[in-house]
Amino acid sequence: MVVTVVVHLTAKNEHVDKVKAKLIQASRVYVKDQGTINWYVHQDATDPTKFTIVERYEQGNYAQAHINHPYFKEFCSYVNPLLAKPWEIHQLVELDTSKEVEVPPQTWSDETKN
Repeated sequence: MVVTVVVHLTAKNEHVDKVKAKLIQASRVYVKDQGTINWYVHQDATDPTKFTIVERYEQGNYAQAHINHPYFKEFCSYVNPLLAKPWEIHQLVELDTSKEVEVPPQTWSDETKN
């Protein structure tokens, strides 16, 4: 089961470059961890203060290993004061798309026609 974690961060205007550099560094550290498929960092195309981390793991037991990583505490203590608001974290389980599925027909009621 592949688990994806999506984290949204918003940097204070004056700290965008610091947050960006730390996220790039974090990606280079975490992508090497066993069980990590990839660790991507993104910056919003229209608002440079907004960043998104997309972490993909082979299994759901990534959380404890990630939190116990020696770099985690350093990353958090560096980045947290630079943020305009708290992290927004979403944990997702990847759907199995390898098999055909039957999609039930849609039935439209008067409420959903508009």
